[in-house]
Amino acid sequence: MATNLELKCRSASCAELQECARRLGAVFQATLAQTDTYFHVPHGRLKLREIDGSHAELIQYDRPDVAGDRWSRYTRVTVGDPAGLVRALRDALGIRCIVKKVRTLYLYRTARIHVDEVAGLGSFLEFEVVETPPAEAEQLMATLRTAFGVRDEDIIAGSYGEMIESTKVEQNPS
Repeated sequence: MATNLELKCRSASCAELQECARRLGAVFQATLAQTDTYFHVPHGRLKLREIDGSHAELIQYDRPDVAGDRWSRYTRVTVGDPAGLVRALRDALGIRCIVKKVRTLYLYRTARIHVDEVAGLGSFLEFEVVETPPAEAEQLMATLRTAFGVRDEDIIAGSYGEMIESTKVEQNPS
């Protein structure tokens, strides 16, 4: 399994985040329309990510649900038949939720900077510092948090999937 250090937080403006990335010297990579289909699993998370005009991948990951920097262990597998895989996993596991987002991707040193506009949720910033010695990853994360002005109260503990699920519960209380 691969490992990275992650942080996800709310933001008021994707445009401001993109400007901050440019000022930092991060290199723009792409703007990606992504659909993540989350499946019910006994532990961790399992999602199929479909990227419009590109490819699909199955991603299994485990990480603590804490509001702060968190280490994540993950496995990614390229998928040749995403529709078929969705049918099979839906029938076997059930679908938890579907998240649609537009992600603007930047690279800075060993970090991936995601500026996300998530349907039904709003604007978000996510850092993924690719596996490096832990002290180096933590230092780079601290640099990114400072450069983007991340406030503790904006940090999110869970995933977009849990946020979508909680939104549905709020809209349809039992």
